[in-house]
Amino acid sequence: MEQRINYMQTNREVLNLMLQLEEYKKTTGLDMKLIELIKIRASQINGCAYCLDMHTKDARANGETEQRIYCLSAWRESPFYLESERAALELTEAVTSISANGVPDDLYERVRLHFDEKQYIDLVTIIITINGWNRLAISTNSIPGHYMPATEK
Repeated sequence: MEQRINYMQTNREVLNLMLQLEEYKKTTGLDMKLIELIKIRASQINGCAYCLDMHTKDARANGETEQRIYCLSAWRESPFYLESERAALELTEAVTSISANGVPDDLYERVRLHFDEKQYIDLVTIIITINGWNRLAISTNSIPGHYMPATEK
């Protein structure tokens, strides 16, 4: 596999806009472990190896357990996730595959049991952002394996 385009160098404007969305997550007050689980789950659905490599490393650097990372694709059958995380993961799946069923009312209500209106929009924005990164990485053939979390650089 060969990278088609290095989008980080080719179009700095797009990169800067995406990085602004990425920086927003730090202002939400949402748990960073949850944010990384969302990023991993969306990347699993989208088949983005580059983002899976990055966000599993970031999750570990944030103290996430191997067990929860490994079982994430089967979170419904795994007892390792809080109810609030389950709601966020279900929302991640719905928004990532939004053309299939949209976001049903009952899912919205389950998410709102754990997150207020602003947090709901924050979650959706984080999901939108990782889906954007996935699409950039996949369409440019970004090669996984070289990323190191900030704590390891």
